[in-house]
Amino acid sequence: MTASNLPLPFRFALRELRGGLRGFVVFLACIALGVAAIAAVGSVSRAMTDGLAREGQAILGGDVAFTLVQRQATAEERQYLEKHGMVSEIATLRGMARLADGSDQTLVEIKAVDSAYPLYGTLKAGEAVDATAALNAGSALADPELFTRLGVKIGDTVQVGGAKLTLAGQIADEPDKLATGLGFGPRLLISKPTLETTGLVQPGSLVQWSYRLRLPHKAPDSAVVELVEAANKALPQAGWQVRSRDDASPGLKRNISQFAQYLTLVGLAALIVGGVGVANAVGAFLELKRPVIATLRSLGAPASLVTQLYLAQILMIALLGVVIGLAIGALVPVLALRFLADVLPVGAQTGFYPAALGYAALYGLLTALTFALVPLGRAGDIAPTALFRDASAFGRVRPRLVFLAAAIGSAVVLAGLAILLAYDRRIALYFVVGVAAAFLLLRLVAWAVTAIARRAPRANSTEWRLAVGNIHRPGALTGSVVLSLGLGLTVLVTIALIDGNLHRQLTQSLPDRAPSFFFLDVQNAEAPAFMDFLQKEIPEATVESVPMLRGRIIALNQTPAEQATPTPEVAWVLKGDRGVTFSATTPKNSRLSAGEWWAADYAGPPLVSMEAGVARGLGLKTGDTITVNVLGREITATIANLREVEWESLAINFVMVFSPSTFAGAPYSVLATLAHPGPADPAAEAKLMRDAGAQFPSVTAIRVREALDRISSILDQLMLAIRVASSIALAASVLVLAGALAAGHRQRLYDAVILKTLGATRGQLLKAFGLEYGLLGLATAVFAVLAGSIAAWGVVAGVMGQPFAVFPMTALAAAFVAVALTIGLGLAGTWRLLGQKAAPVLRNL
Repeated sequence: MTASNLPLPFRFALRELRGGLRGFVVFLACIALGVAAIAAVGSVSRAMTDGLAREGQAILGGDVAFTLVQRQATAEERQYLEKHGMVSEIATLRGMARLADGSDQTLVEIKAVDSAYPLYGTLKAGEAVDATAALNAGSALADPELFTRLGVKIGDTVQVGGAKLTLAGQIADEPDKLATGLGFGPRLLISKPTLETTGLVQPGSLVQWSYRLRLPHKAPDSAVVELVEAANKALPQAGWQVRSRDDASPGLKRNISQFAQYLTLVGLAALIVGGVGVANAVGAFLELKRPVIATLRSLGAPASLVTQLYLAQILMIALLGVVIGLAIGALVPVLALRFLADVLPVGAQTGFYPAALGYAALYGLLTALTFALVPLGRAGDIAPTALFRDASAFGRVRPRLVFLAAAIGSAVVLAGLAILLAYDRRIALYFVVGVAAAFLLLRLVAWAVTAIARRAPRANSTEWRLAVGNIHRPGALTGSVVLSLGLGLTVLVTIALIDGNLHRQLTQSLPDRAPSFFFLDVQNAEAPAFMDFLQKEIPEATVESVPMLRGRIIALNQTPAEQATPTPEVAWVLKGDRGVTFSATTPKNSRLSAGEWWAADYAGPPLVSMEAGVARGLGLKTGDTITVNVLGREITATIANLREVEWESLAINFVMVFSPSTFAGAPYSVLATLAHPGPADPAAEAKLMRDAGAQFPSVTAIRVREALDRISSILDQLMLAIRVASSIALAASVLVLAGALAAGHRQRLYDAVILKTLGATRGQLLKAFGLEYGLLGLATAVFAVLAGSIAAWGVVAGVMGQPFAVFPMTALAAAFVAVALTIGLGLAGTWRLLGQKAAPVLRNL
C-alpha cells in the first residue's frame, strides 16, 4: 500500500513527521528506557530458567532424586531404585575442617559421593588433577574458599572429625552443586569410604542421604512422572522427598522468578514515571501545533480528524520508542550473560525470546496510549477563534469523557497485565494499588503546593514573590515537576529503608544475650561431657541444649501436604524437612497463645506444640492433627497448644515441639548454644573452637557472627542489584523532569525577556527561578520520604513480619537529591534563556 492509499489522518501524520521528532526526545527516551528494562529482565530470566530446564539432569545429578534425612535407604528401598536404573548415593552434612596443628578451623559443607558419581555431567578439579582418582585414593577436593580461609595449599592436610585428609585439588566444576542449595561454608568433597573414617555419621547425626537415579534409554518425562508415582505408592512409609529433572533446583527457579518479577515491576514503574513525560510531551507538542490545528478547524476539518491525525503520530512515535527499547532489551542479555558467565549459578545461553519482548512491547504501547489520550482528548474540541486568540486555551479545555474513559480502560488493562503475568500476584496487586495511590497523592500534593503558594502572604523580596507566583500561575510547572520526581524518589526511599532495616535485623538489632555459638551433631551419649566442657571453658557463659531430629510434614488433618494451600509467608514449612524437638516444659523465649502445655510426666498419644504464626498460615488450630515423617516413621500428633516465639532472640526454638514420649527410643543428636554475658572475646572464641575440635571432633561449631556476616554479604550483593535496577525509575524521573522544563521553555523565555525589559537583573531571575525549583523539589522530597517510609513499612512489617525503623539520613539524602536535581536541571535550562535578546522575542509576542 502506498502513502496515497492510506487514510487521510495517516497521510497527514506522515507528512507532519517529515519535519522530525522535535519535542519527542524525552517521549522516545522514556518509552525506550522502560521497554528495554522489561525486555532485558524478561530475556535474562528466561535464559536462566531455560538453562535450568536444559541442564536439569546435571543440576539434579540424575533423572530423579530421592532424599532422606538422618537415615540411609533400607535394603528394600535401595533394591527398588536399582531395579529402575543406575543409582548414586550421596551424603551431605556440615562439619569442621581444622588445620593439623589445631590453630585454625572453619565450617565446611561436606559431600561424600560413591563410585557412580556423577551420573550426569563431569566433576572437574583445577591444575590437571584427576578428580575421580583423588577421591578414590581417600583425598579430598575443596572449594577455593576453603584454601583462602585456612591459608592452606594443595597437598596440605586438614582434620575432619577423626580423619586427616589430604587436599588433592580445588573444585573447578561440581555439576550438581545447585541441587544442595545454599551453604554456610565452602564445599569439601570426599568419597563415601572416607566419610566412614571421619566418624561423623552417628545415630541421630544431621546427615542428608540423596539417591540419584539415572533412567535407561533417555527416558521421556512421562516415564519420570510414572516412576515417582509408583515409588510413592510402593513405599509409602519411606518419607523421602522426591525431585525430578524438570524441577532440579526449585529454590533457584523460584528466586529467579521472584527477582525477575521485582525487576519487571521496577521497569514498569520506570515506564509509568515515563508516562508523565509522555503526557507532557504530547501536551507541549499539541501546543506547538496550535496554528496547524486552528487552520485545519477553520478549513472545516472535524474534531475527529484532528484527534485521529495526532493520535496516529503519537502511536507511530511510541512504536519507534518500543522498537528502540526492544533492540536494547534484546542486546543487553547477550552482553550481560557473556560478562557474568563465571558468576551465574546456571549455564544460560543467549537467545531470542519473543514472549519476553512481546510483553515489553505491549507494556510500552499501553503506557504511551494511557498517558497520551487525555491531552489528545482536548485537541479537537478547541474553537479556532480561541486558538488564535488565547495561547493558554489548550490547557483549560477539559477532555471528552470518552477519552477519559479510554485512558482509564487502558490503565486498567495495563494493571491487569502486570498482575496476571506476575509470579506473585499479591505483590503485583500491592504494586498496582501503590502506584495508583502515589499518582493520586502526587496530584493532591501538587494541588496543595499550588493552593499554599496562591494564599501565601506577599513577600518583601522580589525574588520570593516571583518564585511563589511562578508556582501557582496558569501553565505552571508544579504538577509536572512533582509528578516527575515523586515516583522515582519514592521507589529509591523505599528500597533504601528496606535495605537499612534488613541490615539492622542482621547486625545492630542482635539481642545482648544472643548466642555466640551453635553446636550441632552433639551425640546424645557425649552431651553431658560436652556441656561440662563448655562450662569449664567459659564459666560465666550461658549454655543451653535441646534434643534435635529432622522431620518432614506429610499431612495436615489427614490431607496430604501437597494438596495444602498455605499462605505465602509459611509455604516454606512444607518444603523439605524441618528441625523438630521434644520437651516436657514450655521452651524459653515463647509463650502460649492457645491451649495448654502437657504434664511433665505425660506418656499418652503424641502431642505437638505449633508456632502460632505458622499454624495460622497452615490453617491449623488446637485439636487439629499434623503428620510428620521422622526417621522413616510416620507420626500423627494432635496440636495441644500454639506458641508465640521470639525468633529475633536467636535462642533455640522450633516450629514443632513434641511431647517427650513421641520419640521414645529414637536416636537423636543434641543442639547446644553458648551465649557470652558480655562482649565476645575473639581470642577466647578461637580457643574454644580449637579445644572443642580436639576433644569432640564430630561436633560442628557455627559462630553466629560469621553466619550473619555471610548472609549479610549475600544480602549486600542482592540489594546492590536492586538499587542499580531501581535507579532506572530515577533516570526516568530525571528525563521527565528535563522534558517538563523543556516544555515550559517558551513561557520561561517570555517571562525572562519581559522581566529583563522591566529592569530585572540576571542574578535576580536566577535566584527567583532557583527558589521556585527548590521549593518544588523540597515538597517532592517530603512526599517521597513519607510515601517511601509507608511502603517500606508495609514490606518490612507487613510482608516480612519484622520490626521497622526509620533512618533520618535516608530522608535527608532524598531531600538533597530532589532539591539538587530540580534546581540543577531547572537552572541549566534557564541560564541559556537569560542570554536571549529582548527585541526578537517581543516582536513575536
